[in-house]
Amino acid sequence: MYKFYKIGFHNPNLTFKEKWNNINFTYFFFISVLAAVGVLMLYSAANGDWNVWALKHVVRFAMGAAFMGVLVFVDIKVFLHYAYYFYAATLLLLIVVQVAGYTGMGATRWINLGFMKLQPSELMKIALVLALAKYFHSTTLQNIETIRGIIPPILMALVPAGLIMVQPDLGTGMMLLMTTGVILFVVGVQIWKFVAVGAGVTALMPIAWHFLHDYQRQRVLTFLNPERDPLGAGYHIMQSKIALGSGGVFGKGFLSGTQSHLNFLPEKHTDFIFTMLSEEFGIIGALAVVIINFLILLYSYSFALKTTSYFGKLTIIGLTTNYFLYVFINIAMVLGLIPVVGVPLPMISYGGTVMLSVMASFGVIMAMYVNKDTNLGKD
Repeated sequence: MYKFYKIGFHNPNLTFKEKWNNINFTYFFFISVLAAVGVLMLYSAANGDWNVWALKHVVRFAMGAAFMGVLVFVDIKVFLHYAYYFYAATLLLLIVVQVAGYTGMGATRWINLGFMKLQPSELMKIALVLALAKYFHSTTLQNIETIRGIIPPILMALVPAGLIMVQPDLGTGMMLLMTTGVILFVVGVQIWKFVAVGAGVTALMPIAWHFLHDYQRQRVLTFLNPERDPLGAGYHIMQSKIALGSGGVFGKGFLSGTQSHLNFLPEKHTDFIFTMLSEEFGIIGALAVVIINFLILLYSYSFALKTTSYFGKLTIIGLTTNYFLYVFINIAMVLGLIPVVGVPLPMISYGGTVMLSVMASFGVIMAMYVNKDTNLGKD
């Protein structure tokens, strides 16, 4: 890996026209299609009212698209130089949440800015990836193969993950750790270290169980047996499965989902929006959304393969993995394959900070691809 840094040609700063020509507009098209699906589903979730969620979704996507557009033209050296600063600032915001955060739905995850509620944990998904990418860009394979070499990146992930889990937000905390695990694997950390960590986590599970909140324990128990409390803890997943099954192959039609429009399906505009989509458009509609997400992931990972700089490669892989986890966890959750953890479906579910953070991730990914021929060398 160390030799990799020395290979390639240093590409001088690209002009605006050169960057524009390097943009993959098909990628943005797929993202826009998902956002359009989100607008339709939020319109349906509000029983045909644009003003409840759908219109705000349009505005947030427009803001996110503008932000993405700005990030695309940022020089890759800027991301590299300010990676640690961005990480430190976001970590500070997570600490502010603990001290003076806004509490909603039983969790303290936001900072109330007046005009919006900022969720720093979403920003950390980007900040952590950039910080890890910079760390591994600046080190050597020999250092990574030592225990001392992987302690800093592990701590960089554990500290924010711990702060997020006590909010409590177990889903986001686990996403940070899983994304970190993928990056560690990609940079060449030995398999036996993953096995050792896995064995340690397994051994600590009985202890960790006692630190879970009551509702988190109920989610795990409900996952194992949803019928144990169909009107209580198991209500969400039971109604989700009913709605999914009732949609059939072609669905009941737009605005015609009975489970969602008769308010049997909870959180239909956020966590369970994929269920509502499946009820109204059936397996065909659900597969269409899965395929579009697959194409976004395929394009993203292909960008990593085409990028010369190691920093760029790791950044794209980390942010793309984070997006994959969003999609996988949400769909697996509503299908009853994993416990309910409150992870939204990106670009489709209602949520301001998530929309902006995901669009920012796409912007950073595209910026790395636009500068794909730039070899940064050592920072």
